Amino acid sequence: MHRKLNWLRWTVAVILFVVGLALIFNQQIKSALVDSYRPTVTRQAVVKNQKKKASYDFDSVQDLSLQSVAAARAKKQDINVIGEIAIPDIDMVLPIAKGVDNTTLALAAGTMREDMQMGKGNYALAGHNMANGSKILFSPLYYHAQKGQMIYLTDMKRVYEYRIYQRKFIKATDVQVVNDTKNTIVTLITCDDTGKGRLMIRGKLVRSEKFSQAPQKAQKALSSKYTTGRDQE
Repeated sequence: MHRKLNWLRWTVAVILFVVGLALIFNQQIKSALVDSYRPTVTRQAVVKNQKKKASYDFDSVQDLSLQSVAAARAKKQDINVIGEIAIPDIDMVLPIAKGVDNTTLALAAGTMREDMQMGKGNYALAGHNMANGSKILFSPLYYHAQKGQMIYLTDMKRVYEYRIYQRKFIKATDVQVVNDTKNTIVTLITCDDTGKGRLMIRGKLVRSEKFSQAPQKAQKALSSKYTTGRDQE
């Protein structure tokens, strides 16, 4: 009996120790799970994923937790990657995926309308801000994005170059910023430091070109994590 009691105590102590470590290193583990997500991004995969349906239920999106990131990694095959976004000046590179469900936004930037196309109208993307100086997902936008910086989008066929012209805090209810526009822009939306408001970054299209003809800075950034192949136009 005494031996069983000691075994039980040690088991409880180990469990508490593991739980304590998880709580202490919650942010680091979460960041590692997100950063180690390296999907295959090819033109063939993009074309296939563009035809798939996606969820645009903004109200269903929850705050990012360790549990939700782990769940997203377990269901990563459900994420329909259709390109990449890179802002080299703030060291931000992310896959772009269709929709704004919890699984997608846990690991990628999500498209905010079904009818969007890179290089046309208002291309709006949403992403999580992890706060506390985090470098994952859209967190770098909150801490480092400034007017004049370049945003590069690619569908693995062309690169679309946008220059940031607006950095503005808006209400979470200002959903009209996602609507299509006559001007060719990109709109990036993430939470502010309170989680109640939103930060909006907008860039105006400067030009687009074949991937192979894009600036070396753009090609290097877009090829640094996810790119495994692309088609020539």
